[in-house]
Amino acid sequence: MSAEVVTVRGMRRASGTAARLRALGRAELTLLRRNKAAMFTALVLPLTFTTAMKSTVDGLNLKEAGLSPETVLLPGTLGFVLLFGIYANLVPAYVVRRDELVLKRLRCGELTDREILAGTALPSLVIALVQCLLVAAGAALVLDVAAPEAPHLALAGVLCGMVMLAALAAATAGVTRSAEGAQLSVMPLLMLSMAGSGLVFPLEVLPDRVASVCEVLPLTPVVGLIRAGWTGASGQTLGQLVTAMVWTGVAVFAVRRWFRWEPRQ
Repeated sequence: MSAEVVTVRGMRRASGTAARLRALGRAELTLLRRNKAAMFTALVLPLTFTTAMKSTVDGLNLKEAGLSPETVLLPGTLGFVLLFGIYANLVPAYVVRRDELVLKRLRCGELTDREILAGTALPSLVIALVQCLLVAAGAALVLDVAAPEAPHLALAGVLCGMVMLAALAAATAGVTRSAEGAQLSVMPLLMLSMAGSGLVFPLEVLPDRVASVCEVLPLTPVVGLIRAGWTGASGQTLGQLVTAMVWTGVAVFAVRRWFRWEPRQ
């Protein structure tokens, strides 16, 4: 078989995948717009938490850590956007689609398992990315926050967070029995991330032993990369990327091992 034929077939497959993802993504976006609770979680909760944590951040001694309120609040806000807009929304979405046999019916068509999971997550991923861009632009215009010194690190943090949290959402949905249970199954990661991933309290102001434990939490490297994008402190970049990739790998393994395509009994 000639290289030209292989290339053409690969392009056709890629085009077909993109078309299927767009179709599924549009359907999911329609359902997401109709779900007021999901839209509130994605669009309102992150900013609400940011407003609530401002007084806490202002009371921290950040100068000794080489930080400022802006370099804590902005990455924290982006972290909240990713956490609630992707993870907290996708877990119930996967569970509801599974229990309504939507996922099972989709598997009978041309869509692959990866395309089904990715297409379901696509609207939440796009909305979260747009929110992050708008928050960063708004902070620069309204709060007079300086432009990021290393924008590639901030972008890497956002993209790593998007992929990792989508995978973790699918993994969490795999062990969640019902839509009602999804409201509880998301809480451990939400609470751990808010308490120890640097969203409110930077690791630099925590005791060393506590900080060393918090460094391995899933969202910690994401927030660290985003913060490094604004501060330019890239000394821990490699370790943060490795931690994010490890968690993504663990989540993908869990999805392959435990994700259910039919209602759990």
